[in-house]
This record gives sequence, structure tokens and C-alpha cells, in this order.
Amino acid sequence: MSRIGNRKIAIPNGVSVTVENNKLEVKGAKGSLTRELHKLVEVVVEETSLTTKAKNDSKEANVNVGTMNSLISNMVTGVSEGFSKGLEAVGVGYRFQVSGNKINISAGFSHPVVVEVPSDLKVEQVSNTEITISGIDKQKVSEFAANIRKIRKPEPYKGKGIRYKGEYVRRKEGKKAAK
Repeated sequence: MSRIGNRKIAIPNGVSVTVENNKLEVKGAKGSLTRELHKLVEVVVEETSLTTKAKNDSKEANVNVGTMNSLISNMVTGVSEGFSKGLEAVGVGYRFQVSGNKINISAGFSHPVVVEVPSDLKVEQVSNTEITISGIDKQKVSEFAANIRKIRKPEPYKGKGIRYKGEYVRRKEGKKAAK
């Protein structure tokens, strides 16, 4: 059996979890999230915690118990605390400019790249070269951050590009002079 699937998820104060017709709804101070449960996974909600159980002993059920447990844990964390991801632009002339629901990215191209922010995410500009993406859905926050990073990935020779806050970029040595 999955070890992650066995863990109990603590439900903090101010968060309510309801299971109805194979749908799980989590409501909290930051908003609400819903997810359809897997057909082989059962969720048992108690007063201050919840657990996931497999409906049978099949391998597919065992695999999905751990997955559903992690997804539900992320939902509970998202509606109570939220998730955030930081990005930084490293390089001469590389910068972000946030205006309304658009991000104007200068990343060494001949033109600025304009990205529209999804309605359920919030983007804050910390400085010219740093932004913070926040929201209640971990998957959407991470996916949007990855799409922005994909515009200009950090390259290994000079380290220029868009990277996650605190990301280590492994550097390579350039060409050596012939002897």
C-alpha cells in the first residue's frame, strides 16, 4: 500500500471539506476548489482530519490512493495558505513589467513578449527583474511559472535567462584557447 496514501491530512480551522457524488469540495478563507475523485479511491472525512482509502486491492487503486491524497493535501493548503512561486530575470536588459493582467517580458529578443495572466492567479512585481506568482491552485501556479520560464530558459555558459527564485544553474566552461 502507498505510504503517502496512508497519511492523515489535517483540516485547519476555517476550512470545510465535503464529499458528494464522487466530487470533493474544499472551501477556505482564500477561496474554494473542487476535484472529481478517482473511481477506486474513497475519502473518509472526520472532524479535524481526512484519510484516503482504496476501494479494492488492485494495483491501480493503490497507485491512485497516494495521488489523490497529495492532490487533496494541496487543495487544503491552497485554500488556507495559498501557493507562490518567484521568478527572476538574469541578464543585461532582461526585465519584467506588470501592468494589469499582462506581463511585458524583455528577454533578449528583438521584441517584448506579452503574456496574459489567468484570472485566478495574481502576479506582483517585486523589482524590475523579479516577479511573484500566487494563487490557490498549486498546479496552475506552477504551470504558469514554468510557461514564463520557458520563454528564455537559463543558459549554462553565462547564466542568462529567466529562472525560479533560488534556482541553481549549473555553469559550463566555454571554449579553451588552442595550445
